[in-house]
Amino acid sequence: MKKEGENGTNVHGFILKISRKLKDSCLSVLAREETDSSPMKTTWYCPLDLSTVVEEEEEGVIFTVVVKQQHVSSNSPLGAVSRSQSIKAGTEEKLVLHLLHSFSLGDSSFVSIFFSTYRSFTSTERVLDILTDRLDHPPGDSERSQTRQCFNKAVCSVFSTWLSEYPEDFKNLGDPSRLLRLVPLLPQDSSSAADLRARFLRTAEELSENALLPDNHRDQTSSSSSPPDPSKFEATSILGFPAALIAEQLTKIETELFVRLVPYHCLGSLWSQRDKKGREGVCWSVRATIRQFNKLANAVLASCLWPTKLRTQQRARLLEKWISVAEECRARKNFSSLYAIVSALQSNPIHRLRRTWQETDREALRRYEELAEISSDKDNYSQSRELLKEEGTSKFANLDNRLNNRHLNRSNAQGTVPYLGIFLTDLTMLDTAVKDRLDNGYINFDKRRREFEVLAQIRLLQSSCKNCVFVADETFLQWYHSVPTLTEQQSYRLSNEIEAPSEPNPRSLMPTVIITQCPDLSASRTSLAGDGDSLFDFHSPVNNFLSKLTKHMRSPSVSCLDVDTSPPTNESTPVTLTPSTPTKSHRRSASCGNTLPSNVPGSGPDMRIIRIRMDLQDGNLYRSILVTSNDKTPAVISSALEKHSQDPKQASRYELIQLLSEGKELVIPATGNVFYAMTSSSVDFLLRRKGGNTPLGSQPITTETSATFPRIKAKGRRLVRTLF
Repeated sequence: MKKEGENGTNVHGFILKISRKLKDSCLSVLAREETDSSPMKTTWYCPLDLSTVVEEEEEGVIFTVVVKQQHVSSNSPLGAVSRSQSIKAGTEEKLVLHLLHSFSLGDSSFVSIFFSTYRSFTSTERVLDILTDRLDHPPGDSERSQTRQCFNKAVCSVFSTWLSEYPEDFKNLGDPSRLLRLVPLLPQDSSSAADLRARFLRTAEELSENALLPDNHRDQTSSSSSPPDPSKFEATSILGFPAALIAEQLTKIETELFVRLVPYHCLGSLWSQRDKKGREGVCWSVRATIRQFNKLANAVLASCLWPTKLRTQQRARLLEKWISVAEECRARKNFSSLYAIVSALQSNPIHRLRRTWQETDREALRRYEELAEISSDKDNYSQSRELLKEEGTSKFANLDNRLNNRHLNRSNAQGTVPYLGIFLTDLTMLDTAVKDRLDNGYINFDKRRREFEVLAQIRLLQSSCKNCVFVADETFLQWYHSVPTLTEQQSYRLSNEIEAPSEPNPRSLMPTVIITQCPDLSASRTSLAGDGDSLFDFHSPVNNFLSKLTKHMRSPSVSCLDVDTSPPTNESTPVTLTPSTPTKSHRRSASCGNTLPSNVPGSGPDMRIIRIRMDLQDGNLYRSILVTSNDKTPAVISSALEKHSQDPKQASRYELIQLLSEGKELVIPATGNVFYAMTSSSVDFLLRRKGGNTPLGSQPITTETSATFPRIKAKGRRLVRTLF
């Protein structure tokens, strides 16, 4: 027994000795590869795959270095060592210059990530200036040196990629002087370099010619077509078109828009600036997709509500038609049109038509509920995400046997048109939850890598749509473009003419969509989930007051696809439809007030995303701020000032105000906890200098309205006098 124990000890010692030799060998190779004594911040050693991950910091940049030990043969336990490094963070100049060295350092994805996301932290002009300065002082002793040839090859590769994939960056320069300075510095030792110079010269020539045109900077989102004539609109004509034809034409429109979509327009840092004065043309490709979404939803509303004199059975046939169209869109993997149609059918003006829904075919209702499940935002659009994962690049949709039999005659492969709101949600949450810069001021490029993962999904789906072929049907397109635009107020008026508003709605399927962006919401603020009194199980003076307070604080929902978040005016606003949660009457915007999705680090019940703008005269630029249950007012104000490029040290000169419905305001206490002081009825806030004037028509509310239950109970009477 003693001998066996000694043998076990010897074996154990032998294994430890071999492990130490392997580790020392890997680290010694790493040390030999080091060219300077730069400090290493963090090191992880993995004995299983013999790899080492190191963070190395140099002047103005932090690298993540991976060193792997490769086995050559079983007889040779130690083989060649591979080393790759990628940028984690750095200064603006270092990130730009890394474009020319990324391939040699093993960071092969850096160029694609940089050109997809650089607009979040710098400009095209700045990138061109840094690269041009570097070309003015190239490395190497002569043109024929190995160093110079590698450098020239990298220059041609970087500029060719940039010019091929993002030509609009150069066409939007306005002034050709930067290109004219760049061209003479480009390499001249290859045919590819000569072709690159010729392309840049043509672009500079176009810029010079466009500068002479008076209307050069025309808004790309403007439309010259006149509004349709309501008197010529025939709502019931939609019944004469086959559902498959309608879905095919809608898919044609959506596919063309999706292929033209510029992925980086979806970045949260760019999309959040869409309402700033002077930036009306920002993210024009996303706006075009949103307009089509709203146009289709409006067509469903108008066709079902416009003919108010129809019999109930005839109107039910209209609902069945659109349900069939939505099903055909699902078969063509056109999720954007599917969402728009289901959104319109679940909107209040159509959802409340009790008699019409009772006359609708039961089989159609069953299919409608299945489609509503697909377009639901439950669990952060989990079902839609799963379908995109399964069918994103497949030729056909994964349908059941009944639908497959119906679509056997389809010979052309179908691309996938996603609901863009899913990606806008992800990118907005990512922009809000992850810092743009590290504590030392370096640009956080790891954040850009995560954003690129979402943009890469969009580009992959776009590639599936590029070879799709459609034939236009002019008759349907003429009807589609003749649909008049209904405001929310008009939709409710027509709905009330069809069925009186006093009649209850017995349908059990709760709507997941609500019409938003209407100047007058007084007629549409009734919660579909029930009256506020149902929130409390017993009657008491405090509970009666709470129910009144709940009604008083109710506010309109904000669409994650809204193009404009400016304050409502007296002018009529086009209808906007977006999916929302089935358990609430109003859903918060993806960029303004949702709790974080489960896939974003740090999500939980004790945090909210709010939108804050400054009391300025240059438009309403909202910035998203993550507020936790530990954040006090000074910290939130400082973060908001920093987001708005203001001095955060001036936080004491500002006050934080929550913007409520009906023009009311809630002043957050100067030293209070913002998470508990704010109400749940709104996520819009305002930064105003202390002593500033209250806007005309606003009604300040004391901070006691946001108190918790015991606090309201103690001061209920005074609150009632203040509010009512």
